[in-house]
Amino acid sequence: MTQKTPHIPARQPLAADVLTLADHERQAQERLGAAAWAYFSGGAGDEHTLAANRRAWDAIALLPRVLRPLAGGHTRCTLLGRTLAHPILLAPVAHQGLAHPDGEIATAWAAAALGAGMVLSMQSSTAIEDVARAMAGQAGAGPLWLQLYLQHDRALVRALIARAEAAGAEALVLTVDAPTSGVRDRERRADFALPPGLRTPHLEGLAPAPPAELGAGQSVLFDGLLRHAPTWDDIAWLQGETRLPVLLKGVLHPEDARLAAAQGIAGVIVSNHGGRTLDTAVSTARALPRIADAVGGALPLLVDGGLRRGTDVFKALALGATAVLIGRPAVWGLAHAGAVGVAHVLRVLRDELEVAMALTGCATLADIGRAALAPPAPHNNDC
Repeated sequence: MTQKTPHIPARQPLAADVLTLADHERQAQERLGAAAWAYFSGGAGDEHTLAANRRAWDAIALLPRVLRPLAGGHTRCTLLGRTLAHPILLAPVAHQGLAHPDGEIATAWAAAALGAGMVLSMQSSTAIEDVARAMAGQAGAGPLWLQLYLQHDRALVRALIARAEAAGAEALVLTVDAPTSGVRDRERRADFALPPGLRTPHLEGLAPAPPAELGAGQSVLFDGLLRHAPTWDDIAWLQGETRLPVLLKGVLHPEDARLAAAQGIAGVIVSNHGGRTLDTAVSTARALPRIADAVGGALPLLVDGGLRRGTDVFKALALGATAVLIGRPAVWGLAHAGAVGVAHVLRVLRDELEVAMALTGCATLADIGRAALAPPAPHNNDC
């Protein structure tokens, strides 16, 4: 693909009543089949963490200041040496071809047009070379990063790293919180399966794992699949295989963040996989300030999970994040309006962030801190 500007199909105008991310969600649910909806919107187990991610942002109250100078304010930030127009990036979401025929290409067009960084999933429906071409040449485009899962087939991982570097990717994002899939009951009830013909070009040629020879009483999971689960030694291996900065996605414990900083990791993404892996895991809004305190500014912190309003973005920055990532809302916009839908999701969040900044007396992101947050209410025992 060689297109440089977003393709906006006339058959997919943005409905006049789509004003918020919740409106995008409603439109997407009306268009996606039941199985695809369960895949994109569902979580693990009873979905306590999925719900807690949202509730935790709502539970944080803002404490605005008044009569502060606001002229010349802006949302610019610096991340891994790049100056970005705003601190909102697109999280890696697999199989976007399920949501729209243009898949990750439409998402890339929107990201580039809105100046948002994009993290491309290793399980994307579109190859990184095509996504990079879709983003290239647009003034103000944000960075393209590639998300990885460490595979037993290290030759494939090396080849994919080389492809990412050649395509102009600016960082690698290693997901570390899913050595096995979560218990996704909603997906199983919907009998979700990838449709025939949907490609995963980054995984083509993946060599099968050597079969595990299990004895009596051994676990298929622990003695089988998890033989290949990554450890800190594998992080060091990955750092030695690339010239790109490596970020870790899926960190919730302060000690893991300290270990990442000590190992020279370029950044940490505070994430619980959107509530899709370990149910009842801590919400990201609760985990973020503890991690920020633990690393003390030693490396950039990003956060995802449940962010649906510009005020949520503001709260994340106040708690110590450098930037945020959004996943499901971008897919909702994609599902019903293609590139226009994704672009509108990004625009809404940025506009709402600017309003939140103005109404709390913060002209720049540097002005946002914990002083802008009211003390937590007592007896909050949510995840």
